[in-house]
Amino acid sequence: MKRIILSAVLLLVFTLGTDAQTLVSPNKLLSVNFYVDANGVPTYTMNYKSNSVIKPSTLGLELTENRKEGFWKHDNAEEIANDKIKANFYNGFKIISSNQTNFDETWTPVWGESTTIRNNYNEMAVTLVQSETERQMVVRFRLYNDGLGFRYEFPQQKNLNYFIIKEEHTQFAMTGDHTAWWIPGDYDTQEYDYTTSKLSEIRGLMKTTITDNLSQTPFSETGVQTSLMMKSDDGLYINLHEAALVDYSCMHLNLDDKNMIFESWLTPDAQGNKGYMQTPCQSPWRTVMVSDNACDILSSNLILNLNEPCKIKDVSWIKPIKYVGVWWEMITGKSTWAYTDDLQSVQLGKTDYSKVKPNGRHGANTTHVKEYIDFASQNGFDAVLVEGWNEGWEDWFGKSKDDVFDFTTPYPDFDIIEVNGYAHAKGVKLIMYNETSSSSRNYERHLDDAFRLMKKYDYPSVKVGYVGDIIPRGEHHYGQWMNNHYLYTVKKAADYQITLNAHEAVRPTGLCRTYPNLIGNEAARGTEYQAFGGSKPNHVTILPFTRLQGGPMDYTPGIFEMDLKKVNKWNNSHVNATICNQLALYVTMYSPLQMAADLIENYKRFPDAFQFIKDVSVDWDKSIYLEAEPGAYITVARKAKGTDNWFIGNVCGKNGFTSHISFDFLDNGKKYIATIYADAKNADYKTNPQAYTIKRYIVDSKSHLKQSSVLGGGYAISIFPVKDKQDIAYLKKLYNM
Repeated sequence: MKRIILSAVLLLVFTLGTDAQTLVSPNKLLSVNFYVDANGVPTYTMNYKSNSVIKPSTLGLELTENRKEGFWKHDNAEEIANDKIKANFYNGFKIISSNQTNFDETWTPVWGESTTIRNNYNEMAVTLVQSETERQMVVRFRLYNDGLGFRYEFPQQKNLNYFIIKEEHTQFAMTGDHTAWWIPGDYDTQEYDYTTSKLSEIRGLMKTTITDNLSQTPFSETGVQTSLMMKSDDGLYINLHEAALVDYSCMHLNLDDKNMIFESWLTPDAQGNKGYMQTPCQSPWRTVMVSDNACDILSSNLILNLNEPCKIKDVSWIKPIKYVGVWWEMITGKSTWAYTDDLQSVQLGKTDYSKVKPNGRHGANTTHVKEYIDFASQNGFDAVLVEGWNEGWEDWFGKSKDDVFDFTTPYPDFDIIEVNGYAHAKGVKLIMYNETSSSSRNYERHLDDAFRLMKKYDYPSVKVGYVGDIIPRGEHHYGQWMNNHYLYTVKKAADYQITLNAHEAVRPTGLCRTYPNLIGNEAARGTEYQAFGGSKPNHVTILPFTRLQGGPMDYTPGIFEMDLKKVNKWNNSHVNATICNQLALYVTMYSPLQMAADLIENYKRFPDAFQFIKDVSVDWDKSIYLEAEPGAYITVARKAKGTDNWFIGNVCGKNGFTSHISFDFLDNGKKYIATIYADAKNADYKTNPQAYTIKRYIVDSKSHLKQSSVLGGGYAISIFPVKDKQDIAYLKKLYNM
């Protein structure tokens, strides 16, 4: 027996090399091994408990050769060979030092799923030198109890100052043909429905998963986007993503489906290059989350923890927001963003709108917006979003137009002074909308004027859109240039004490920790697609495992009328959800920015269900994920910030689901009133989505609930402490089940 063990140890040493470095997580359940192989290729493996998570996977980068070709150039063979050597930054390395440290702190987010977050990891920094070029690189690993983060660091040095990345070659070698929840790799959009399949099936399914979008650039038959969620046959939940995407291109994953190895695939620029670097610098963190419990993936703070602490000194002005707005009626086609149908072309500062005929369908007019302000005031909402208020919407899209909006000039039927004054008198603020039409250069020209206007009228937040192909032409939504633009805009907004919610921007990577005025993003297939043909009924059971890993999503839930022909007779779309599913989203789809997206008249039809939207919080002291399975169901309980109020949400996909949950998170000895909003027995997301029941019970920490949800359905529960015994005189206790 001793001989067998010794042989196994010797084999491990032979495999990893004599310079193998091992890092173990604080709870000792995760481990990472790092070594350089016989060819000097940096290589790592990862294990969870007794299971292999990442098989031997190589690291490194390929640089451009930096040669300019032209008729005046006369490169000799030696110069060409030397350039090829310089382009190689993936082999020929040796380890010159390795240092390990540990770190443990608790920090307080400005807003979030919990009051405090623990940041506890063991770190290993391995310094490598490439013998032929004498260039150094550091690979830094941080191993948490819930996963791994690692990145490349490039110290300032004689032989490496400026360099251009041709490709990053970071591998994630899977241990088998895992089940994956994925969307196609694309340089310009994440707005796809998720596909569930084996890794080996991605290639055959890819073409069917690429649906039309206003801007899209798929790149491979096996390319997928992060955050990528997977499940192994032996029950491990594995998530691949990145953290702290700053001054770098967004990472996709390209699958070698013969060997089940993912490799990083960066978004290129207009010239085909994938990163311009100046030392000292570093890559974003590459992340691997793993657990044998799906709830652990949802509750992980790995991405946030890998980002830098908050850089905004005074955060008192950053407040979570619950809002309504003139939006859904434009999305459904009931109203328009444009003021007139008469103009085929608009030139800012030259087009005279006083000489054109209004179309009568412009949603952002003074009278109509006042109706939303009244509704917000009457129902306790913080703000009203107004889209389509400014000149230029008649030719805003598809023209490759640089000077498309000025973000300061309202249409004739929108009196910004009158509307703003009316809102403030009602205790409501307005949310600005800046659609850029992806002319990012134009937006930067006008940023200061746009933000000064918002400050003048005390707008607390701005929604920014990036619909269409990027200007500068040839750039992509997720390339280094645009990623720098997005962060520049966030920083500029902070200078004016404005929170920002970007749509169609790069998917988040936890930067909201560093800049908490980045209060939300879309960056995935949101509710608007329910008006464009619908989304899969299990879509919202996947998003928290994928898109929301990097930060909150402005999903815009709360739709009560699912048959959109009743909103606009020309729209045949159906919202694939029940009313109770829509209520639950306010809890399951975490965001400090939450919209009640439907029309006023639809909420007035269902005032009892609407009560939950009025009651639910948007900021939390504690969050507990009770049940979860990607694509099937999610149940989460959250305690509202600064109160003893709790809210529970459950969303359901696949074939329906029956929850079995305990209320043991409640304070012992206290009684609460639980109001349960649930799918009726005959509810059906297609044929009977508005069928629901509302029941009230007395609950305490010993209570249990068995509750069924239909496919595309769910339930929502508000739980308030009993303040007066008379409030529970006629209520039954929810008995143990």
